[in-house]
Amino acid sequence: MTRSTARRRVTAALAAVGLSLTACSPAGDATGGGSGPFAVWDPYPQFDGGSAWARVIAECGAKAGVEVERQAYDTSDLTGKVLLAAQQGAAPDVLVVDNPVVSTLAEGGVLKANEDSGLDASQASPNLVAAGRVGDKTYGVPIGANTLALYYNKAVLARAGVDPASLTSWAALDAALARVAGAGGKGITFSAIGTEEGSFQFLPWFWGAGAELTDLSSAEAVAAVGLWKSWLDRGYAPNSVVGNTQTTSWQEFATGEYAFAENGTWQLGNAARLGFEYGVVPIPARDGGVAPAPTGGEFVTVPARGGADREATAAKIANCLVGADTVLATDTALTYVSAIPAVQRQQVEAEPGLRVWVDAVGSAKGRTGDGLGTRYPRISQPLWTAVQAVLTGAKPAADALRDAQSAAASAK
Repeated sequence: MTRSTARRRVTAALAAVGLSLTACSPAGDATGGGSGPFAVWDPYPQFDGGSAWARVIAECGAKAGVEVERQAYDTSDLTGKVLLAAQQGAAPDVLVVDNPVVSTLAEGGVLKANEDSGLDASQASPNLVAAGRVGDKTYGVPIGANTLALYYNKAVLARAGVDPASLTSWAALDAALARVAGAGGKGITFSAIGTEEGSFQFLPWFWGAGAELTDLSSAEAVAAVGLWKSWLDRGYAPNSVVGNTQTTSWQEFATGEYAFAENGTWQLGNAARLGFEYGVVPIPARDGGVAPAPTGGEFVTVPARGGADREATAAKIANCLVGADTVLATDTALTYVSAIPAVQRQQVEAEPGLRVWVDAVGSAKGRTGDGLGTRYPRISQPLWTAVQAVLTGAKPAADALRDAQSAAASAK
């Protein structure tokens, strides 16, 4: 691919995310040669230079025999910064990026395919690697995964006479919510906000009903949003879910008043400080079993810089970050379930409470999987818009989802 072609592809990707070229400071050496420190960009500004995560990066650089410089950005800013840097020939050497963004960067020509860079994703679970598949190529390796499950308040369920082990289908969960309400308790809180967070939280119910993202207006999709609407209508869920983020819904659960909260592994630290006993169960599918939840978490990737030697060294750093010998320390630092089954077993041995999360990750799906790639954002926005319309009573479920399917089909 010529440099002018690469620039056009990046420019198209910039346009797709609503950005234009502006000045961007270079990431280390931008010439593709071997000089200068190796730049590692990640979306973890909460971890400073003295953190366990920063130490892992430094150690992987040392193993590759090079100096590394790390820059951390908010997830919402990182994609734009990478695209702008790539357009100027100043991409980082190693990029850790949210998994739904991988397809956008790959199609923009920003990332090297694993077969070209030397990255090895063979040890990671295929359902997690799928988020990095574009066409017949894989870009990057999942550094770990998080996903969604149901936290529950043991005392609230005990007062209602609900056995958590019984929560294996929608009917069983509905029955539990009815018993909680009958005992004077509050039911379930979640995030249905009109952003990607809302779609993320809705997908387990959507997929758990048997719906597919290629058909937002299916009977299964109508059943899923109908379930959420029924909880609001019956008072099992608060009206605040329409504006809740995953953080504010967790704050509602933390009051100790709710039986359930849909949330993720990233709340485990907060869960330990709740002040009441809690448990976790998988989100049930409509007719039983575990619903597929969307995978959260980042991929470690190697951007294209035009210098084979430098890219090969970058791949050594990246492989170190996700390799079986290092990734337990990596995932412990980032509070992730590992993408490698053998390391997951080590995590469960050290902390048996992680078993439910490992099971949930094993059933999880990538949002850009099933060949959707960069089409996913054009599907997600109409989906969360439809869910909002149904929950607020603006539209019946069938009408809202029919409109969503039309919008997704016509989006460019």
